[in-house]
Amino acid sequence: MKTKLNELLEFPCEFTYKVMGLAHPELVNQVVEVVQRHAPGDYSPQVKPSAKGNYHSVSITINATHIDQVETLYEELGGIENVKMVL
Repeated sequence: MKTKLNELLEFPCEFTYKVMGLAHPELVNQVVEVVQRHAPGDYSPQVKPSAKGNYHSVSITINATHIDQVETLYEELGGIENVKMVL
């Protein structure tokens, strides 16, 4: 039996995205820009470099208001050119 994300969340709620991508200087700004379009606010994303420094992990927490917002952000964050994975 598969449980859907919207069955696990009660809105509004805090929701954290972990975006992994190439270690380009514009990655954090691109992530924040996409998030701002769907969940405007003041964000201080946490950035962690990989062991070799080739990749960065950007964690950003939003105040999600509905499942469509969460799913749209997954899709758009994954569409950023330097992004390899969104968790």
